[in-house]
Amino acid sequence: MTLPLASGTASPPGAEAPSIRLTDTLSGQTRPLVPLEPGHVRIYSCGPTVYGPAHIGNFRSFLFADLLVRYLRWRGLRVTWVMNVTDVDDKIIRGAAEAGTTIEALADRWLERFTEDADALRMTRPDILPRATRHIEPMATLVRTLLERGHAYRTEDGSIFFRIASWPAYGALARIDPDQLRVGERVEADEYGKGDVRDFARWKGPKPGEPVWESEIGPGRPGWHVECSAMSMQYLGASFDIHTGGVDLIFPHHEDEIAQSEAATGQRFVGTWLHCAHLRLGGAKMAKSTGNIHRVVELLDAGVSARALRYALLAVHYRQAIDYTDASLTAAGAAVARLDALVAALEAYAEDRPDAADLSGLLHAARTDFVAALDDDLNISAALAAVFELVREVNRRIADRGLSTGDATTILDFLRDLDRVLAILPDATESLPAGAHALLDAREAARMSRDWAASDRLRDELATLGVAVEDTRDGQRWRIVGGGA
Repeated sequence: MTLPLASGTASPPGAEAPSIRLTDTLSGQTRPLVPLEPGHVRIYSCGPTVYGPAHIGNFRSFLFADLLVRYLRWRGLRVTWVMNVTDVDDKIIRGAAEAGTTIEALADRWLERFTEDADALRMTRPDILPRATRHIEPMATLVRTLLERGHAYRTEDGSIFFRIASWPAYGALARIDPDQLRVGERVEADEYGKGDVRDFARWKGPKPGEPVWESEIGPGRPGWHVECSAMSMQYLGASFDIHTGGVDLIFPHHEDEIAQSEAATGQRFVGTWLHCAHLRLGGAKMAKSTGNIHRVVELLDAGVSARALRYALLAVHYRQAIDYTDASLTAAGAAVARLDALVAALEAYAEDRPDAADLSGLLHAARTDFVAALDDDLNISAALAAVFELVREVNRRIADRGLSTGDATTILDFLRDLDRVLAILPDATESLPAGAHALLDAREAARMSRDWAASDRLRDELATLGVAVEDTRDGQRWRIVGGGA
């Protein structure tokens, strides 16, 4: 029998990533990120179960992983990011039956919705987005290995269960005693017969009305937990650097992943476990099961800015719960608008004067604070504070005409470089709505002829198109506001 591993108690061999420290759920320690392969970080994230649209609570977890990936790449590390798609489970099977369609068609529909929502929120596309139903063979091989090593057993109906009693380290991630586990909300007591109520299904035997795959371990379908183990190890190896997910997945999902993966390979499964706290609505966890949810597309259709929503979901440290309220979304919108206003001011700014001698020092200090914050377990709140301290100082210098035209370009380039991590600034190539160019030209002509009534009327017309116009010493400047921005 394979001995239990002391996962997460020691750093794997490799070169330390540049001063980045992360808090590992398993060990409870904040420690340096040391990739297994120097300079290359392998990350696996639990992705969507595509039986319906993902809600913004799901996206908080996905965007936290996106922030991690963006930051590591910005710091010069190579990253391979895998996020799974669960496209077969009880809810998908029921949903397909109720809709009179196939599980593949249902999953295709909601996966397309997920990718559209992710794109709207500027989430980086994972390098690999594997679907469970297309990885039945590696799942079956993993289950066969567990059978051969005595960590799993087959029941009369053809189902296969992991034997928790064979794995003394079970419960370390969630800090629970496996001997105290009972059937309940967090431990599924499904209808498949098993030898111990604590044991969990690796493979479910065929049942009427359910999809069935032929495999080396017989007909049936995979259990939910085995999917992530098989797919992560196929693309990242038996051991990899970081596994992310929401805190609700610590038990039983991630606990089960550790047990079956390490029992099968005899190697430590994951170097660092990172878990994102809940997004709360009305003081309660956002969850589809209670209907206590907001969906991305519904919010965007209602006129919420996608960038403001991204900001609201990212602006609090990932290990701290967020209360999503109208006030928090309004505050996020105000923060994004403040950045937009600065970008517009810098783009329009023109002053023929020498470059500021202290600008490089100012930007260096801002970058140092930004990096120090994100190196410290992705402390996004402190990183944003560094950005807005810079915003305050630059606005003061713009008002005082203390910058040159070249300085304005340098600052804008600096902010866009930081935005490779944050992804909240307006696009550099952001285009005006149809008809807006003509209105801006007409308004500029009205201003030149001192026709203030026409200028005001045209500004109002532009506002209805989602274009905010401001008159400054540097001339008329505009920025996109509202829903899709």
